[in-house]
Amino acid sequence: MKNIIKNPSDINRIEFWAATTMFVFSIFFLVSGAINNNWEPGKYEFDEAHQHYSYFNNHFLPMLCRYLSFYASYCLLTFVIIPPLSRKESITLNIIFTLIIFYLISVVLAITDTWTQGYLFDKYSEDELYSKLFQEAVIYSFWLLMMFALYNIIKFLAIYLLENSDLIQSKYRVITRDGIFAFIFWMIALFLLLIGQSDAEVVVGIATCSLAGIFLYCYSMYALLPDIYKKSRPFKTYLKKFFLLVLLSTIPIFTILLVLIPHHDGEIAFVASLFNVGFQLLFTAPLAWYVYKHRTTVDYEIKGLQTALGRSTADLNFLRSQINPHFLFNVLNTLYGTALQENAERTSEGIQKLGDMMRFMLRENLQEKISLTREIEYLNNYIGLQTLRTQSSPDIQIHTEIEEHTGILQIAPMLLIPFIENAFKHGISLKEPSNIRISLVCKDKTLYFDISNSIHPKPMNDPEKDNNGIGLNNVQQRLRLMYSGKHELSIRESGKEFFVHLTIQLD
Repeated sequence: MKNIIKNPSDINRIEFWAATTMFVFSIFFLVSGAINNNWEPGKYEFDEAHQHYSYFNNHFLPMLCRYLSFYASYCLLTFVIIPPLSRKESITLNIIFTLIIFYLISVVLAITDTWTQGYLFDKYSEDELYSKLFQEAVIYSFWLLMMFALYNIIKFLAIYLLENSDLIQSKYRVITRDGIFAFIFWMIALFLLLIGQSDAEVVVGIATCSLAGIFLYCYSMYALLPDIYKKSRPFKTYLKKFFLLVLLSTIPIFTILLVLIPHHDGEIAFVASLFNVGFQLLFTAPLAWYVYKHRTTVDYEIKGLQTALGRSTADLNFLRSQINPHFLFNVLNTLYGTALQENAERTSEGIQKLGDMMRFMLRENLQEKISLTREIEYLNNYIGLQTLRTQSSPDIQIHTEIEEHTGILQIAPMLLIPFIENAFKHGISLKEPSNIRISLVCKDKTLYFDISNSIHPKPMNDPEKDNNGIGLNNVQQRLRLMYSGKHELSIRESGKEFFVHLTIQLD
């Protein structure tokens, strides 16, 4: 839909073909009436006035002139006059053209009425009848002009709503895209009822019931169904709650109808309220259930594909990053042995931790889930490796409270390390006091992870100056894919510190 409204010519093309189709169908029905001798509109009135009736002269030709004038006027107004008016160009000239079209339509209607209502010459004098028909033609032309104005208001309002649906949703969360589309169709249906000159009671009844249906549909889609869909026997529970909502809405709907349709002693309001109950239960409720179920299924499939694609991409990138791992391990073993021979304890310790981390990366990082124990071991190795280069500086304080875990809980690998990498990268300065605090606790299958670090301004020429951290966007995406609805992530930044709070419900 948005692709259509981006190009005004597409909308004009749709309007042109819709109007042309209606015009062709109108001509078709006129011609079919000429073929069908049993259809003779107005013949009864001519017979009562003892006047000769001709389908061609008293119906076909006048209606053909009307349809041609309506079609030509619509095309002129829609494609020639309205576009510059909407751009506030040549306003006076286009208003004059509109008045000329209004006058010409009135003349066409008045002249054709002298043929379709020729039987009235027996009741009125010629001057009286011409005056009466012209007055009626002016009133009807004015009504058509108002309907055309209403049509354009609906069209431009619909275009505005569709173009700004994302902005409207972000500003007013209660408004949904489904609600916007439904409201547009509601306006179009109301316009068609008015064009068809339906009874006022019918227009008010249908408008009220359909508007109530829109609200019930949106409430079901975004409040009722998400709450009960995953529960046992959701459809039965949904119908019960929906039925209760319909009953509760009947009272205000009946009151509104009683105010808008004051005649008939409330009989029409009562009938319309009963119709509303049946309409909502038989149409709105099943529609909302079907759409929500279909959308949930599609979202689940998309989420699965995104997860699989993300995992495959990560695996491929990881495989590409392996540069002969056996060779690297041999080099690390050589360096480790050399460090021991030279009594370089810190160097040998760092090499050993790096080797353990590489084994983890090569073996367990490719798995979808690993034990929480192994993930914690990897975190400790990384923190220990980083501490080796900072422990000689008294201005750098690193506090860790990582609880050892011996259970069977599983977690996605490399999910926590980006936060720690980010803390060491941006929280350590060899020139200023720095601190990092890391806390990891697991209670009742819920992991609580907190980390904070100091912030130090980057030099203007630092290529990492505008980088907010290593892989934070990536880990947020992984959390959304793998722990949707099972995690809470809060990231805050003050002038001097960076905070991360993460909770995950583990399997």
